[in-house]
Amino acid sequence: MSIPTNLKYTKDHEWVSMDGDVATIGITHFAQSELGDIVYVEVETLDQTLERDEVFGTVEAVKTVSDLFLPMSGEIIEFNEDLERNPETVNSDPYGSGWMVKVKVSDVSQWDELLDSEAYASLIGA
Repeated sequence: MSIPTNLKYTKDHEWVSMDGDVATIGITHFAQSELGDIVYVEVETLDQTLERDEVFGTVEAVKTVSDLFLPMSGEIIEFNEDLERNPETVNSDPYGSGWMVKVKVSDVSQWDELLDSEAYASLIGA
C-alpha cells in the first residue's frame, strides 16, 4: 500500500501536502480502498474559513457516504472541479490528480501535529 513519505496524515485518513501556507488535501489510498468505488465528491465550503477537524465535504461511494474533515484550519480556496466529472480519480490516483481541496492555512504550526508516514502506517497496520 502506498504511503508517500513527503505527506502528513490524519487519523481520519486525509493526507496533506504544504506549499508555503497553502495545503492540498485529499484522502489516502487506504481510505479510498475501504470506501470502494467513489461515485461523488461534494465540497460546499469553497471560500469559507473552517477550523481544524470541521467537515469540509463528503465523499460518496457505492455503499456509503463519509464526511471529510479539515486537517488544518483555514480558508478553502480551491476545489478540484475535475472530481465533479470524474470522481473515480480519487480511487485511481488519490495522492495526485485525486486531490480534493486547497486551503490557505491560518496556523501552519498545525502541520507539526499531523501524523508522518510511519505513524500513519502504524495506525492502519501497514
